[in-house]
Amino acid sequence: MSASSGAIPLQTSGLRRFRRVLFRRPIVTVSAVFILLVVIVAIFGPWLAPYDPYDQNLSQSMAQPSQIHLLGTDALGRDVLSRLIYGSRNSLMVGIVALGVAALFGMSLGLLAGYFTGWVNTAIMGFIDALMSFPMILLALVLATLLGGGMRNVMIALGIAMMPGYARLMCGETLSVKENEYILAGRAAGSSNLRIMLRHILPNCLPPLIVMATMQIGAAILAEAGLSFLGIGVEPPAAAWGLMVEDGRPFLLSNPLLSFAPGLSIMLVVFAFNMVGDGLRDAFDPRLRGTI
Repeated sequence: MSASSGAIPLQTSGLRRFRRVLFRRPIVTVSAVFILLVVIVAIFGPWLAPYDPYDQNLSQSMAQPSQIHLLGTDALGRDVLSRLIYGSRNSLMVGIVALGVAALFGMSLGLLAGYFTGWVNTAIMGFIDALMSFPMILLALVLATLLGGGMRNVMIALGIAMMPGYARLMCGETLSVKENEYILAGRAAGSSNLRIMLRHILPNCLPPLIVMATMQIGAAILAEAGLSFLGIGVEPPAAAWGLMVEDGRPFLLSNPLLSFAPGLSIMLVVFAFNMVGDGLRDAFDPRLRGTI
């Protein structure tokens, strides 16, 4: 009875310590709140946007910010604020889906390579090393071009481009964890390889991978914006922050807000995800500080 009653305070204490370390710095708290607000805006975008982001009104073309259009209108008379709100939906969707693709396949390959070693490790990590020989944005650019652009193909391209990082980190964590005594005990008890990998190794490898995933959501959003800016990502007339930056580029002198508003949005979201990832790193394991 005493042992079971002591477990709850211990778990509660661990959770309190996690929250205290995570939100120890005000910048992490502010970043987490900002990300929450962006997610709420993205989810409720159709109700929050004052206008249809695709509705063109050439008579209101290039209108300056006013009470009617808080951020003005673009060259086609579309409300910039509405397109900014809808752009958050596309940016977050691309970041999360691309991250899911990268994490699912990268972690699976890394887990297999780290657990079985031998020729399996050589084959998988050789493929991963070949992908890592290209910079992520360059690899995503080539893949998106080959796939034909568009949101779906950009998500696939970014997922493949980000996959090597997860595979290498997962492989290294697996090589370390699989030598622990409880893994050896599981093998002695007759547990299958699949059970050991999914039940014992994977959960103990997750903390650094969660930190990496949080930081790479921002990287995926930034990469998608870059591809859209180059005309390979989200296709017009869809609202996307990178595409909005490109649409406003010819008017930087006459109406800089057209590019400045989506550019600032990209910068703040990427910064916020990086700060939250930095806080998660310290909260999961202070020994990870400066290593991810």
